[in-house]
Amino acid sequence: NVSPAEAAGIVAVLKDKSVDDLRKLLSDKDAYQSLLLSLEPVKTQNRVRDELRNETLQLARENVDKEPCIMELRNQCRIIRTTELATAQEKLHELERKKEDTLKYYSPSSLLVRLQDAMNKTEEESETLHRQLLDGEIDLPAFVQKYKKMRYTYHKRALIHLAAKTTVTG
Repeated sequence: NVSPAEAAGIVAVLKDKSVDDLRKLLSDKDAYQSLLLSLEPVKTQNRVRDELRNETLQLARENVDKEPCIMELRNQCRIIRTTELATAQEKLHELERKKEDTLKYYSPSSLLVRLQDAMNKTEEESETLHRQLLDGEIDLPAFVQKYKKMRYTYHKRALIHLAAKTTVTG
């Protein structure tokens, strides 16, 4: 795309040429090339092209110079990402393990087992207290007070255990 002003400049250059010079331009590629390169729009275009090429080469050199720094930063990012990911995964696994432990601890079957264990312990303690009474290690009023409290606790736990078992299985 040649602007009208540029076209007028080219016509003015050709207008000053003789017929022989014009024929030579048509037949001699070197003469044509020489005339073409002498035109101001072509000189400007070539100068702009050379400037762009030089700037592009300069940017490419700068980018190549920055490559070691970029690689170092990439490695640092990879290391940071890897270590942070490992730490986060480790924490996640720990939290998941705690969650599982908590869920197991409070599961209905675990609660029933612990309630049964507490009942058995209370039963054993009341039997031990009964033996102490029979062996004369404890007086009757103290025995009655402690034994009554233990048996109340045992039966309360037994009723809760029965109700929970009925609810879980029923």
